[in-house]
Amino acid sequence: MRHSGSAIAILIPAAGASRRMAGRDKLLEPVAGRPILRRIARLCVTSGCDTLVTLPTTGPFGTGRSAALSGLPVHQHGLIDADEGLSASLRVGAQFAKDAQGLMVVLPDMPDIDLADLNSLLEMFAADRKTPLRAASQDGKPGHPVIIPHRLFPHLAQLHGDKGARDLLANPETRLCPLSGLRAITDLDTPEDWAAWRARQSPAPAHLHAQPGEMPT
Repeated sequence: MRHSGSAIAILIPAAGASRRMAGRDKLLEPVAGRPILRRIARLCVTSGCDTLVTLPTTGPFGTGRSAALSGLPVHQHGLIDADEGLSASLRVGAQFAKDAQGLMVVLPDMPDIDLADLNSLLEMFAADRKTPLRAASQDGKPGHPVIIPHRLFPHLAQLHGDKGARDLLANPETRLCPLSGLRAITDLDTPEDWAAWRARQSPAPAHLHAQPGEMPT
């Protein structure tokens, strides 16, 4: 399924410093044989939405992350203020999506999110393009991805700090889109998180883990 690039834009905020990874870059950790950042970016591109990836301009990780996106039709934007946190990416995302009806924010450290999840969010948002939408676990715990409607872009443009859009999404009007299991709340920030997640995975060959719409590159 393809969605009009003018209807929804996607932001992948990939400018973080991986401070809890003991020197490793969590966004280059392999999932199904490729860096998780590349995997998430491929899913977003396959959804049919225009996709922006924000990257750090300083520190040790920007070059490797950019290389992991090589050949993918995504827009890359280096953040000179990446140290501020998620808000810096959201401000750029709001500008990138200025002509879109909504901005989907897809975190790049969530290994269980797949194309069907993105499509579920896109389809639910299409029924009501004025209200924020947030993925949730199967039992209703709010998580990610999220979709911010166009009417709230001015608020995104004014955000500061690492809270991101948390206050906007805390509004009671925000709708939840339940996804299977814990996929909407599984993000991996530490070596221990990665080790525990890998221990839960099937030992099947990597090509069997590829998600619908992904290609083996």
